[in-house]
Amino acid sequence: MSIYLPREDSFLLQRYVKQYARGKVLDMGTGSGIQAITAASNKGVSVLAADFNEKAVDYCKKNIKSKKIIFRYSDLFSDIHEKFDTIVFNPPYLPEDEFKKDISVIGGRRGYETVERFLDSANNHLNTNGIILLLFSSLTKKEKVDEIIERNGLAFVLLDEKGAGLYEKLYVYLIKKSDLLKKLEKLKIVDVKKFTKGHRGIIYTGRFKGKKVAVKIQRPDVSVKTIKNEINCLKRLNKHKIGPKVIYSANYFFVYQFIEGSFIEDFIEKTKDKKIIKKVLKNVMLQCRTLDKLGLNKEEMHHPYKHVIVTKKQKAFLVDFERCRKTKDPKNVTQFCQYLISGKMNFLLKEKGIRIDREKVISLAKKYKKDFSEKSFREILRIIS
Repeated sequence: MSIYLPREDSFLLQRYVKQYARGKVLDMGTGSGIQAITAASNKGVSVLAADFNEKAVDYCKKNIKSKKIIFRYSDLFSDIHEKFDTIVFNPPYLPEDEFKKDISVIGGRRGYETVERFLDSANNHLNTNGIILLLFSSLTKKEKVDEIIERNGLAFVLLDEKGAGLYEKLYVYLIKKSDLLKKLEKLKIVDVKKFTKGHRGIIYTGRFKGKKVAVKIQRPDVSVKTIKNEINCLKRLNKHKIGPKVIYSANYFFVYQFIEGSFIEDFIEKTKDKKIIKKVLKNVMLQCRTLDKLGLNKEEMHHPYKHVIVTKKQKAFLVDFERCRKTKDPKNVTQFCQYLISGKMNFLLKEKGIRIDREKVISLAKKYKKDFSEKSFREILRIIS
C-alpha cells in the first residue's frame, strides 16, 4: 500500500488545521504526517497521529522528529481510547471503480463508507467543546455526509468549498457536538444516534445507566410545537401505567423508556396463538378506557399502526402522544373499535381465527358514546376478548 503524499486536498485542509487546531489533537489517517506537523506548530498542542497503513506510520516515525507528536498504528479508532480537543481527518473519499484500487484514496463502494465509520465513533473520542476538521469530496456525496453528521447528534459549519477539476468539489467541515448532545452527555446519556423523524418530532436513541432510552426533540421546521404537550400528557398517563416512562424532560426535549417490540399489525401477523392476540387487544382497549375516563384524546386510535408497540412479553404500549389533548368528548375506545373492524385489521384477525361482529361492535360503540358507562365498555370488551 502506498503512502498518501500531500496533494491539493492536503494543502486545503492544512490551512484550517493551522487556524483551528488546539489542545490535544488527533490526526486520523496521517499519511505523510503533514497535518500532524502543522498542528504541532501551534502553541500548547500535542498530537497523536494514527494510520492503518503501517508503511505510513513507519515513514513518519523515521522522518518526523517532534517531541509533540506520537505516531500509532490504528484502523480508525480501533487502537485509540483517548479523547481529544481537535480531530483532523482527510479520509479516503473516492468511490470504488475498476481502475482505482488504492485504498489510501478509495473510501468504499460509494465513497462515504470510511467517513461513516469514522463519524459513527468520533463522538466518543471528542471532548465536550472539541471540534472535528473533516475534508471530503463531492464524489463522496455531500448530502450523505450531512445525513451521517445529523444522525450522530453533531452539527457542522462549511469552512471552505473549492473546485477540483471539472466535476469535483472539495469541502472542509468544522464539526462539533450539538447543544442537544452536550446536554445529554451531562445527563450521562451515551451512544446517541438518530432513530427516526416523525411529522412533528425527531427521535434519537441512547443508553442511560446501561438501558436503552429514547430522546424526542421538536422538529425545528414545524411551526406547531407539541413537545411540552406530550411531556405533560405522558407524565399524567405514567401514573396510570400508560405510555413509555418519562425519565427526564426539558423545554424542547424529553428522555423516555425505549420500547422494544413490534407494531401491533406486525405482532398479529407473526403470532399464531389467538388467545395471546385477544389478550393484547384487551390490554389496548383497557388503556383506551383509562384515557377516556381521564378526558384525554390520543387522536390516533382509529389507525394506530405505529402508535401501539407490543413487547416480547406481550405487553402493549401506547406511544406518540404529540396530539393528545383534553376533551369533554374522548374517542379512544370508539376509535379503536373502528380500527378493529376496518378492512386490513379485520382481515388479519379473521386469518387468526378471531371474528368480530362488525354490526354488534358499531351498535355497542354508539351506545358507549352516549352513556360512557362501564357497563357499555364491558360489553364491547366481551366481544373483542
